[in-house]
Amino acid sequence: MRFSNDFLDEIRDRVPISAVIGARVPWDRKKTNVARGDYWACCPFHGEKSPSFHCEDRKGRYHCFGCGVSGDHFRFLTDLEGLSFPEAVERIADMAGIAMPKVDAREVERDRARTGLQDVMELATLFFQDQLQSAQGAKARAYLRERGLSGRTIETFRLGYAPESRNALKEHLAGKGVPKDQIEACGLVVHGPDIPVSYDRFRDRIMFPILSSRDKVIAFGGRAMSPDAPAKYLNSNETELFHKGSVLYNFSRARRALQGADGATTIIAVEGYMDVIALHQAGIDNAVAPLGTALTENQLDLMWKIVPQPVLCFDGDGAGQRAAFRAVDLALPHLKPGRSVRFAMLPDGKDPDDLVKQDGRAPFDRVLGEARSLDEMVWLRETGQGRFDTPEQRAELEARLKQIVNGIADENVRRHYQQNVRDRLYGFFQGRGRSSGQGQGNGRSGRGNFEGGGGGFADQRSGSNRFGSGAGGRGGGQRTNGQAGAAMAVSDRLARSGMISRNHDQPTLRETVLALTIVNHPQLLQEDYDEISCIDFDSRDLQRLWPAVLTAVAETGAQLTREELEQRLATGGFDGLIKALDQQIRNARLWTATTVAALEDARECYVQALSLYKRAKALRRQKAELEREMAEAVEAGDAERHDSAMGMLREVQLEIVRMENQEAIIDGFGVMSGRVKGPAYGHNS
Repeated sequence: MRFSNDFLDEIRDRVPISAVIGARVPWDRKKTNVARGDYWACCPFHGEKSPSFHCEDRKGRYHCFGCGVSGDHFRFLTDLEGLSFPEAVERIADMAGIAMPKVDAREVERDRARTGLQDVMELATLFFQDQLQSAQGAKARAYLRERGLSGRTIETFRLGYAPESRNALKEHLAGKGVPKDQIEACGLVVHGPDIPVSYDRFRDRIMFPILSSRDKVIAFGGRAMSPDAPAKYLNSNETELFHKGSVLYNFSRARRALQGADGATTIIAVEGYMDVIALHQAGIDNAVAPLGTALTENQLDLMWKIVPQPVLCFDGDGAGQRAAFRAVDLALPHLKPGRSVRFAMLPDGKDPDDLVKQDGRAPFDRVLGEARSLDEMVWLRETGQGRFDTPEQRAELEARLKQIVNGIADENVRRHYQQNVRDRLYGFFQGRGRSSGQGQGNGRSGRGNFEGGGGGFADQRSGSNRFGSGAGGRGGGQRTNGQAGAAMAVSDRLARSGMISRNHDQPTLRETVLALTIVNHPQLLQEDYDEISCIDFDSRDLQRLWPAVLTAVAETGAQLTREELEQRLATGGFDGLIKALDQQIRNARLWTATTVAALEDARECYVQALSLYKRAKALRRQKAELEREMAEAVEAGDAERHDSAMGMLREVQLEIVRMENQEAIIDGFGVMSGRVKGPAYGHNS
């Protein structure tokens, strides 16, 4: 029985490959990372004592680094259990809860027709390739040389040329015995009831074949050679083979790059064909492009099927920024836990071709390394151009952000975005309130009108009880100046604290200790991969560094040395960051995080630092929950609930202050877990 590609893709998408393999193979607990969909086991195809058999859910593939076997869901069952291919398909379809397709004579005929059209498209591709190498293709070859494309690249992407003649391709295909209706069905000619004689759709254009996910030519893009052409780029029209909004240029090659050994970890969406091809010449094969239109939901979903966080790369000019913001709105409703996008913005006036032409891939890699998260793009768009000096302007911003976040369908992701916006609004309005003189001399911690606002995202903060101090509350009573002053003192100290202040660009010393100790002693991560890999850094630099570290350890296992890890990170463009982190550690004289520390000393202090880090995170979450509780109490007019939360919030704040006094990692002085001037704080060797 023949199965359609759509049916096979659907059951692959519904059943993780780990579910197929895990029913027959025990996973190695140390190397496996379930959260990332990354699994290791002893290979079932050859005897071994250490796990070298690897599978990833996002790729839907397995590979053994010992014996070299690899494949997908179906290949695993046919090779391991001796099932026929239809039997393997039926087994996995049962797991997916999908009924096996019935034999449909019309569908069989449709498949046969599609195969016939693909054969016609292949003939057209060969014709265009031959024309590029002919005398008529001289000016097209010259253009491609000017763009810096090598002969090998032209052959790899099967670039061609459509002659100026109105009927060159049509006559060529007719001479090959291709019937008129197939030529028309492929979209290769312009035809219709009001057109007496059909003619070639593509004329005097450089031709870019567009491939399906199965590497079959399904359409073309044509770049006009004449400056007077009505359209610089022209795509095939919609056909039985081609649906423009559901296809990405270079998708099949990008997917193979993720399955290969070149270190690609995500898909990069750029704007056009030439961007993709230029990046390929620079050694970057995991780039794709939409087909002359803005990114669509189907194209975004296509990327999400194979990577959890694709990178969308846009020009740095106004048009690129507008395109990025449109992509923000496109992605937000469809976010899920672990599924998002990042945004890499190119320098003004530059495209990927410009960046890689002179200095290779390094400048483009730096742009990728500075990619912004989706939540940051939302914030930049809403706050970048406006003024927020008045309460009305701030209320408008808050309402707008609330409306945007409420569009996220997934409840868990929506809740975390709401908290993210609360945190950002609080810091944003707090700074503006102080600079404009609001909140001065009123005993409210200098936080201005933002603190008293009820509802929405605005949190109610300590020292700002709406039910006291003349707020007309029901039984809350007025707070004394002493109480307000104490709250203000705690609050001001917290505002200066490394535990609460969150400069996302500059790592705190504690986060630097956690990251650099692992870089200098990768054995620690191999010992407790699951726990350490879940660290959620606040610093954007460390958020970008950490996946590269985890990937290196996951791919090499116990064999990874510090030198090899540093080399990998340097190749990824992180050498400058590593040097900055090392300087920060040396300035604080925390030698246990450096390369000179013995593994035992590094391990002991790392465990302490990780414990403090987790405790600080827990306190921050508790603080945010209590602030939300106070905000809800204000909305509900429940003074008793508000005061109860206020009391608990003070306890949490005092606990944070006590931690500040106990741990030297925050500011590089004092004691740590009761050990005064212990080995973590000795002089550098």
